[in-house]
Amino acid sequence: MKNNRALATVGVFVAGTLMFTACSGQSPTGIKDASSDFGLKPTGLPIVDKTLTLRFSGTKAPLSPAYESMPLVQQWAKDTNIDVKWENLPDNVYKEKKNLILASGDLPDAFFNTGFSDTDISTYGTNGTLVPLEDLIDKYAPNLAKILKDRPDIKAAVTSSDGHIYSLPNVEELGLRAYPNFMSINKAWLDKLGLPVPQTIQEYHDALVAFKTKDPNGNGKNDEIPLSFINNWWCADISDLFAALGGLPDNIDHRIVQNGKVIFTAAQDQYKTAVSELHKWYQEGLIDPESFSQDDKAYLAKGKSAAETLGSYVWWETEEAVGAGRAKDYVVMPVLKGKDGKQIASVANGPDISRGAFAITRADKYPAATMRWVDGLYDPTMSAQTSWGPIGAALQKDDKGVLQQIPAPAGTTAGERRQKVAPGGPHIVTAEDFQSVVAPEPRAAARQQTIKDVFKPHAGNDQYPNVLLSNDELQQLSTIETDVQTLVKEKRAKWIVSGGVDQEWDSYVAQLKSIGLDKMVKIYQDAYNRYKKNS
Repeated sequence: MKNNRALATVGVFVAGTLMFTACSGQSPTGIKDASSDFGLKPTGLPIVDKTLTLRFSGTKAPLSPAYESMPLVQQWAKDTNIDVKWENLPDNVYKEKKNLILASGDLPDAFFNTGFSDTDISTYGTNGTLVPLEDLIDKYAPNLAKILKDRPDIKAAVTSSDGHIYSLPNVEELGLRAYPNFMSINKAWLDKLGLPVPQTIQEYHDALVAFKTKDPNGNGKNDEIPLSFINNWWCADISDLFAALGGLPDNIDHRIVQNGKVIFTAAQDQYKTAVSELHKWYQEGLIDPESFSQDDKAYLAKGKSAAETLGSYVWWETEEAVGAGRAKDYVVMPVLKGKDGKQIASVANGPDISRGAFAITRADKYPAATMRWVDGLYDPTMSAQTSWGPIGAALQKDDKGVLQQIPAPAGTTAGERRQKVAPGGPHIVTAEDFQSVVAPEPRAAARQQTIKDVFKPHAGNDQYPNVLLSNDELQQLSTIETDVQTLVKEKRAKWIVSGGVDQEWDSYVAQLKSIGLDKMVKIYQDAYNRYKKNS
């Protein structure tokens, strides 16, 4: 008798196979499809009568074992009668080999966790290395076809400017990546010094001064770090300080949307104002000098030093930043009121909807069977298992039938367990699914609540959506955006540390324009308008 995990997997694959006309002969991609040679079934399991072998390449998580050793992946093979030969590699290894694989005459049948950039998708889609998927989706992927019909925004995110879909989506609709920069402060120190949790930018400044000058850790040394962050790091940046000090929200892309208009923040006068104020803070010794050079490993070590020295930091998980033993000492601050009294939360561009989950190559002689296989992963229950791990090992149903996380074994974090048991790859878990199919991880649910209570009511901008740019747009941006962002990052660090923003501002803006800033903004504006029209 099969165990619960196996039964759950079978049930999901069956549920995800609606009736369609079986493939024989020419596929919708124009490739001669030999799926019928293996007895492709129109519905149910297995997908084929005779075992079909496919080769997949792509990325996998650093702690992930070989996919073929994962119980969930083994169950996929048993249920479908499709035996995948996995050639997936850790990100850093795959990154070096990806272009060689794509340019070789020995392509895999498909890419799972493709690791493709938008340029890769556009380039290898238009040159025929990746096959268009929209007709295959319509004929052989009832789960995904329904989602794309019901959610035109997801469809728009994976549709190229030529109208084709070359890669499939990943969706985890938790809303977390829009607000990754949680600013926390040492409340134990505030209590010792008789100070409240800051509500305004001035109160925050005054608290940092007290941390610097009043020895709150009580060791008689001037070793306190009032504020540390990582310059332009996705979940450790000081975007909300820019909003409070200058009055304009910011993010690490320096690209925001307000009232349908794309704005490059790092060329606006409000940005200059914020940089000038932060230089004063730096001169007062309130900002960790290493904020402009440290990586995440060095940064996260600061909160766990032998002596408690960290006063305030930016990170979205307290225990990860300061350790479980000190987590009780810190609280997330509210969105600070600026000098004008306004609370402005900066919205980042981290998407809940991404592309590059799966792509089929021209080498695949069985695209219909391949599409049926991947469509099984888009059933919500299977998507949950693909992302977090199998039922019975990582997930279990509560009395309402909603999947809940099984606590990770002692000595293993939830993130580590997830890498070891969940292959990732193609999955869609919508906001509705998080209510009725699978509950968020406890750490994710806590972040969601913080976002709902603290940040979202004060959102100062709209997210720039995950638009798939055309090949021409990508080529134009490749010659502009790197130089723009390099200049902005360099000047931001220099001006905060050494000053000079007022004297150099006009020449800096002129330099940005000479690089092509206006063209860059127009490309993003045109792409945004196109996305809104399509979705």
